[in-house]
Amino acid sequence: MVGRPRRSDVDESVIKAATELLLTRGYAGLSPDEVAERAGIAKTTLYRRWPTKDHLAVAIVNRLQDHDEITDTGDIRRDLPAYLEKIAAGLNRMRAAGRAPGDDDPSAGTVAELVAAAARHPDVGELERQMYARRNTMARALLERARDRGQLRADLDIEALFDQLAGALYYRVLITGSPVDRAYAERLVDTALRGATPENG
Repeated sequence: MVGRPRRSDVDESVIKAATELLLTRGYAGLSPDEVAERAGIAKTTLYRRWPTKDHLAVAIVNRLQDHDEITDTGDIRRDLPAYLEKIAAGLNRMRAAGRAPGDDDPSAGTVAELVAAAARHPDVGELERQMYARRNTMARALLERARDRGQLRADLDIEALFDQLAGALYYRVLITGSPVDRAYAERLVDTALRGATPENG
């Protein structure tokens, strides 16, 4: 027997309520029971879709990342920092979730919780990998088009270059606690492209 289809309005109500709760109270304050109450649905309905708080948190981040787009102006030195800045903004939003305005705590906050969630639940880990794979595919396509235009070396390893750039952002957030912003994104790109452009090949 085919089950009833999921109602998109329920999903929207839950994600909206959960996002507000996560951003204002942080990961510790994300209560699925309270989300269900705010969304006006039964707790059983919520837990059927998102079995744990970890599943709900990943759904929130997935939805927030849906708004991340890549602009291709034809100038990789302009487009790549702009995209890395979007990644940084998302990391900073999760890092600051639940903190008071002006709180400059360098810890990773919810970013670290999402990494831990992937270790706690194999299916959450798979969801996170799928989420990042979609975004990373867009970024690699941006680099491939730049390579096709001759802005990057023909023999450039696109995957390795993107790993260097995105990985540096996560390293600073998760390990060193250093800030990630537009200025850092520009430094990353400038350093990486010194060895990636044809004139430096």
